[in-house]
Amino acid sequence: MICDRFADSTRAYQGALGRLDPVLLAALERVALAGFAADLTLILDVPVDVGLARAAARRGNDASDRFEREGRGFHTRLRRAYLEIAEREPARCVVIDASLPPPAVLDLAWSAVEARLLVRAQGSGAPA
Repeated sequence: MICDRFADSTRAYQGALGRLDPVLLAALERVALAGFAADLTLILDVPVDVGLARAAARRGNDASDRFEREGRGFHTRLRRAYLEIAEREPARCVVIDASLPPPAVLDLAWSAVEARLLVRAQGSGAPA
C-alpha cells in the first residue's frame, strides 16, 4: 500500500506544531494503527521558500489554503519536525532533496524503494 501523509503528519502537525504531548500521540497511534507501520517513508525535502513558491505557482489565482497562509516560521518548524523524524528513524525514513529536477527526484525515490523494499522482498522469497 502507498499512502500520502501517514502517522508522521500527525506527529509533525499536532505534535511539533500543535504541541500535543508526544507520549499521548504515540499512544493514540498505537491504538489507531493496531501495530500497522510504514516500511518506508520518503520525505521530499525542499527549503521553505522553494516549497511556498511551488505552492503559489500550483495554486495560480486560486485562494491559498490555511496552511499556505501560515508564516515562514510555521513552515520552518514543520520542515524541521519532518527532518527530526527522519533522524530518529533512519531505518524507515529516506530524505530526498526535492529541489532537484523532477527526474532526479524520481530516480532517488525509486532507488530508495529498490534498496529498502525490493531487496528485502527478493531475500524473503516473496516476488519482487
